[in-house]
Amino acid sequence: MSNTSERPWGTYTILDETSSSKTKSITVKPAQRLSYQTHEKRSEYWVIAQGTGIVTLDGESITCVAGDAFIVPIGTAHRIHNIGDVDLVFIETQLGTYFGEDDIVRLEDDYSR
Repeated sequence: MSNTSERPWGTYTILDETSSSKTKSITVKPAQRLSYQTHEKRSEYWVIAQGTGIVTLDGESITCVAGDAFIVPIGTAHRIHNIGDVDLVFIETQLGTYFGEDDIVRLEDDYSR
């Protein structure tokens, strides 16, 4: 079974999962962005590994580059947008009580999900 999942905006690979955390490597293709979303059961910690993007946290947009890190508290509306011409790669560590994909509340989505 592969730990990599395809999405319209790119891919994510599960690197590690325990009862209290889940870590993914997420790749966002150029000019693509994740849905603007919230979570009820987890917070996230992002570390940008490659590329240039815009992180939006509760309506505030912040340019990001490799080495930048962001904390996304539970309930915070968030997204990341690749504004560069190479893949944007970041490591996401989720902390909480539940890590299922059904804990995503989409506020906006470019792919009509």
